[in-house]
Amino acid sequence: MKIIHCADLHLDSRMESGLPAEKARERRLELLRTFTRMVERAQEQRAEAILLCGDLFDARTISARAGNCVMDAVAEHPGITFYYLQGNHDQNSFLTESRCLPENLKTFGADWTSYEQGEVTITGAELSEVTEEGLMDRLSLDGGRLNIVMLHGMATEYGLREQSDAFSLRALKGRGIDYLALGHVHRFGAGPLDERGVWCYSGCLEGRGFDECGEKGYVELEVHGGKIRSSFVPFAQRTLHEVPVDITEMMTQEEIQRKVRRELENIPSKDLVKVRLTGRVRPEAERDPAWLQKWLENEYYFLKVKDETSCLIRPEEYRYDVSLKGEFVRLVLASDLTDEEKEEILCRGIHALAGEE
Repeated sequence: MKIIHCADLHLDSRMESGLPAEKARERRLELLRTFTRMVERAQEQRAEAILLCGDLFDARTISARAGNCVMDAVAEHPGITFYYLQGNHDQNSFLTESRCLPENLKTFGADWTSYEQGEVTITGAELSEVTEEGLMDRLSLDGGRLNIVMLHGMATEYGLREQSDAFSLRALKGRGIDYLALGHVHRFGAGPLDERGVWCYSGCLEGRGFDECGEKGYVELEVHGGKIRSSFVPFAQRTLHEVPVDITEMMTQEEIQRKVRRELENIPSKDLVKVRLTGRVRPEAERDPAWLQKWLENEYYFLKVKDETSCLIRPEEYRYDVSLKGEFVRLVLASDLTDEEKEEILCRGIHALAGEE
């Protein structure tokens, strides 16, 4: 039996990567399409269930398009059981607006709810600010069956009292869990829970901002011979990349362009890219991030350049300089300003004086 574990789709998200309005709209549609592609893939692979581990939507109020897209995907695939556990973003956003839920859509509540799917028992509970204390202690599973537990929240060793969606991994050890299917963290991650089971964050299906770079997708579970095996499946339509480029002591725009192009040469044109210029650069150097962005932006679906360089000043070079520039550097260095203030003033001043002597 095959089961798909996914989470944090954040359908209807406004998008967080500073996209122009038209591309933000297009990316919202691509998020919906990635969801339906995943369901189609599940059908092709003869998966029997899809675990939706929270934050299916991005807000409590959702568009008719997003709600209908999800409902149609569920209704049109009656051979797949959808287990929908609401997360902190989408609590009450979807179910309360649906008058009649398909029989193959299973839901959860504030206490533990269990369903049987072949040789597997799927159990879940929704965490929120009204979650009763002792929820983890009330989890009771049949150790003779394969057990999947679904949760959406921040897993820690001991839990965090100040976070309503945080829970303790320690409290779930020794309870007969074979696979702990998690949502809330937007990158894939997995590890041992105890001698019997493992925990796993599937991550999100698509990155939305440059804090969600790298491969995104879902986890495929293979249930066979009394065991559950899992593997991560990259599935995003587009990947986000944050690329630091060290341009220390480069003096010309052409040098910078060549270095940036080398760093980006293996990134597909369909992806989104953020270039971070780093290093220490002399004030006289040619450096125009806006021009660089204009030069590259048509080669990728979306690209932006951020200048994070610092100013490179060698005071000894100006010790005996009799020019206005030399006098300016000596005055700033002898002042009571902080090192950070001196660096900023020197960089701006030398840049302004360049070519005037």
